[in-house]
Amino acid sequence: MKIIGINSSPKGEKSQTRRLVMAVLESARQAGADITFVDICALDIHYCTACGTCYAKGECIHDDDFPALLEKMSDADGIVLGSPNYINAVTAQLKTMLDRMADTVHCQAFAGKYGCAVCTAGGSYANEVADYMNMALGNYGAMTVGKVAVHLGADPAAITGAEKESKALGKKLAEAIKTKWSDPAQEKILFERKEYFKRLVSFNKDLWKHEYDYWKAAGELP
Repeated sequence: MKIIGINSSPKGEKSQTRRLVMAVLESARQAGADITFVDICALDIHYCTACGTCYAKGECIHDDDFPALLEKMSDADGIVLGSPNYINAVTAQLKTMLDRMADTVHCQAFAGKYGCAVCTAGGSYANEVADYMNMALGNYGAMTVGKVAVHLGADPAAITGAEKESKALGKKLAEAIKTKWSDPAQEKILFERKEYFKRLVSFNKDLWKHEYDYWKAAGELP
């Protein structure tokens, strides 16, 4: 059981979001997981240019750290995303990574994986930003098990309670992977999304050869 945690705060070891990501990972480790922590702000990840090369060839025009990161995520059973709230959204560093994963969306390549999200904020929108990260994981085909969202502006000490919640979330993530837990509501959404992208890729099969071959090899398209 492999779980990767990605922190997108640029504050390094001083990051409160990092503290929550590490709490999730440590709890998962105690539950038997092999864990990997990634500070995405230390990586070189270029912006997506919407060129469509990944759709056609399964590769990117950029020579940077993203392919190695995607390989780690693809090898994991669970993914933890962490971000502080920056103007009611995830940080630019995380959004840049998410935008590079359009091929992952089309192929629903994270089907069978599990994920969760943690977010810190000064005074608002921590829940919404955490929901966005879970939605992104769902867009890639993963099932999510929950979130931790905390507002620290008026109560910096709230990080202690959030850390405790994050440890519980890590245990929940590990158990979901072990038991192959399923949420019927998410299953319905994931199925509908999968069928949509199969149709979309089939319609564009001459242009998006890599993605068509991916679905065909999976036995999902003729």
